[in-house]
Amino acid sequence: MKVSHLSWLIISLSPSLLVQAEELPDKQTELVAKVKQVGQAYLVPRDLSSIPQGEFGDKVRLGYQLFVNSQQMRDSYVGNNLNCSNCHMDAGRHANAAPLWAAYFAYPAYRKKNDKVNSYEERLQGCFTYSMNGTPPASGSKELVALSAYSYWLGMSGLMDQAGITTAVAELSDSDLIKGGKREDMLLPEAVKTAMTQPERAALPGKGFPKIAAPKLAYSPKRGSEVYQAHCQSCHGADGQGYESAGVYSLPPLWGPQSFNWGAGMHRVNTAAYFIYENMPFSKSVQLSNQQAWDVAAYINAQERPQDPRFTGDIKQLKDKYHKHQGYYGVSVDGKPELGSKAYGNNPKRSD
Repeated sequence: MKVSHLSWLIISLSPSLLVQAEELPDKQTELVAKVKQVGQAYLVPRDLSSIPQGEFGDKVRLGYQLFVNSQQMRDSYVGNNLNCSNCHMDAGRHANAAPLWAAYFAYPAYRKKNDKVNSYEERLQGCFTYSMNGTPPASGSKELVALSAYSYWLGMSGLMDQAGITTAVAELSDSDLIKGGKREDMLLPEAVKTAMTQPERAALPGKGFPKIAAPKLAYSPKRGSEVYQAHCQSCHGADGQGYESAGVYSLPPLWGPQSFNWGAGMHRVNTAAYFIYENMPFSKSVQLSNQQAWDVAAYINAQERPQDPRFTGDIKQLKDKYHKHQGYYGVSVDGKPELGSKAYGNNPKRSD
């Protein structure tokens, strides 16, 4: 018997979450990458120095701190040497680098990854599971509330400034914060509502990573290794493991046991190519050719990494269910064992 998205939510969530689950619309489509528009203006959040004092401001500041120094959650919720800001540039503020201000107003939304409508909190939990190779904080935890508060404050402050509103961002309850901003009952200043419709707020320019054209030549890990040596290894190391100083990884590992796992969105060649083309090399951006971006993305993602957390013992079965996309999971590259067969563990302790 086929179970609807809403029924699935009700069956799988604890009673304390049923109200939230029932409020999530079942009609939203998955987010897709869009081509970058020349001359596009982007939302600009308020400066971090303007975060208000008081309990709400403390939540926003904690969210910022967890975002830029995610390693303080290592051995609890984070299982690799990455920080959230490694992929979401400028502390989640930078357009075309998956900014938090755009993500917040795009959720709740349906995701193919788990075949259900996700609240913003659930989207964050997915990041802990896959990108951070860890274990997500529980629903309503201070970490998820803080990260939601930071995202909300960035987005709302930018929308208010854009609408000419200079007052403080309205405080939301913890239960409202974790839902996300794509809701009919979302608390918004009237001028913001007038300036932009809900669908427009959910598709703010600069959201995600800009889509780029397919390469003229089929992407190649072999060519990508040459691009990596010329443009990437000075920051990420010849072995792709990044650089550590005094126990802190200032430059992140791109593969291996301390990087994102086989379930993270970045393991897809196209997603990595979009991100790399727009944002790498760090502080230079848009320096590689279209072909180089695709090739180096292929090279990076043709390396072994931690296992997909959805793995139950059969690589082919998992590949057929979750990996029908541009990626190398379950594929043998250069005659080596199929990727995933020698994958590293999930959520290891720092001492492992």
